Amino acid sequence: MLTEFTVEAMVPAPTTGNLTDHILANAKSDPSKVVFAIPRGDAWVGVTTTEFLTQVQGVAKGLIANGVKAGERIGVMSRTKYEWTLVDYAIWYAGCISAPIYETSSAEQVQWILNDSGSVALFCERHANKAIFDEVAVDTPDVTRVWVFDDNCIDTLIAQGADISDEELEARRIYLTPDSVATIIYTSGTTGRPKGCMLTHRNFMFEVDNIVEGLGSVFKGDNSSTLLFLPIAHVFGRAIQLGCVRSQVRMGHAADVKDLLPLLGSFQPTFVLSVPRVFEKIFNSSQQKAIAGGKGNIFNSAANVAIEYSEALDDGGAGLVLKLKHGLFDKLVYSKIRTAMGGKIEWAVSGGAPLGSRLGHFFRGIGVTILEGYGLTETSAASTVNRPDAISIGSVGQPFPGASVRIAADGEVMLKGDHIFAGYWNNPTATAEAIEPDGWFHTGDIGEIDDRGFIRITGRKKELIVTAAGKNVAPAVLEDRLRAHFLVGQCMVVGDAQPFIGALITLDPEALPVWLAQQNMSETTPISELVTNEILMGEIQGAVDNANKAVSHAEAIKKFTILESDWTEEGGQMTPSLKLKRNVVLKEHEADIASIYS
Repeated sequence: MLTEFTVEAMVPAPTTGNLTDHILANAKSDPSKVVFAIPRGDAWVGVTTTEFLTQVQGVAKGLIANGVKAGERIGVMSRTKYEWTLVDYAIWYAGCISAPIYETSSAEQVQWILNDSGSVALFCERHANKAIFDEVAVDTPDVTRVWVFDDNCIDTLIAQGADISDEELEARRIYLTPDSVATIIYTSGTTGRPKGCMLTHRNFMFEVDNIVEGLGSVFKGDNSSTLLFLPIAHVFGRAIQLGCVRSQVRMGHAADVKDLLPLLGSFQPTFVLSVPRVFEKIFNSSQQKAIAGGKGNIFNSAANVAIEYSEALDDGGAGLVLKLKHGLFDKLVYSKIRTAMGGKIEWAVSGGAPLGSRLGHFFRGIGVTILEGYGLTETSAASTVNRPDAISIGSVGQPFPGASVRIAADGEVMLKGDHIFAGYWNNPTATAEAIEPDGWFHTGDIGEIDDRGFIRITGRKKELIVTAAGKNVAPAVLEDRLRAHFLVGQCMVVGDAQPFIGALITLDPEALPVWLAQQNMSETTPISELVTNEILMGEIQGAVDNANKAVSHAEAIKKFTILESDWTEEGGQMTPSLKLKRNVVLKEHEADIASIYS
């Protein structure tokens, strides 16, 4: 195993300019190209590079007219929509810094981010988060201007900025250099207060330039397009947004995930980005639909063939018999899944959590190659990624061009490159703890590098469980495999200082009614009655047995308990990026954990 690996940059870090250079270059090189599409009823209305630039300039002038000074921070709290991207670039054009806030954030979180960042203004939506801001308005005295997308604030700002000259606007724009802070993104905060990560224009420009070049088939293919539905407040969605603008990829926005399937069908993207849970849902819902229609065996056979076919691609290619089976199932099963994802999709980019080899091979086997990557807010999103010409399913890829990865003596993954953040806002102590004097960043993750430079993340340093017998157990390995079962919603492995490993398991609220109907049971049967049901317990025990195959006997789950409700972001157990808040779950379920070991 290697301990360090570097991939040379394809594009050097910028020495001049800022992110607004991209939209100026786009309008100059291809003024009539449609780069955005806005949903209007059943249709998508295009926005050209020139129209986008003009709107950005207009909103930026409106910000200046409202007295916003260069270098000041402006909060943005909204669902994923075109206006988010528009004001993002307008804030930079006016020489300012954006402070994203998840639109699902609590009032306390909103207050903390606005006050800690020193924001002087806020963009938001009326449907939910304007009311949340109103709760804390008295306690955020510096936020003196609030613009609401639903109240036509874009046109209002453009009108208000009509008297600002082009010369004054350009002076604001060029105020920003590569070293200027572009945004302060607050970490999801699985423990304690969220910290503000300062990402510079150089960080993002270096990241997107090399990601676009490294993933050329994705971003630079004929008529490349994507439908963005992950939060832009998250660094993953933000980086993809910037990459699409950089490469003139046609991009649409989906504000409500509940509308995702019909929007995919009408937009027909060539690639999407998502978190593993979405791909698990696609697989599980397809499987359950097949079972409900009496075609469960056909689907399972098709899934196995897809996985076998993908695995064969790494070993000389499929033989004749496998090709024939694959062709048959493509007509019967795979094409239907691709159609549900829009019909033209070829690539997907996955991050935020481990995907798992089985799902990776399944989707590549049906014709949708998932490029799994790894990164943090502090690393401007991706630091490693599987590329179209360098794929190892089950890994998070090699370092992206221009990045370096090192495995420290204790197994911690460390990262280096021009994409590493400038530090934590107003927190020099935390910055010094995270970044070594020579530039290496401590991720807090445990991993390994194989002989080809592909990285695997095996756990978190702080999440390692040490049993009473002194056995170190990384919970992610078990949890990832458990969640692959269609009935499992969320799970958490426990056992610190205990004689054996246990698990808390929740049931998927969407899959459970389907399973109950298949068992000829009422779909409203309470979970409290199901925990004694032998068939259900057998299903979950099967999922546990499958997860245990990935670990030694000492690391295996010996006992589990099924909880009566799922963990959600709204409930406070999950972050907006769908990471588990372990400390919250441990506190809420002290009694359940105690019962495992009683």
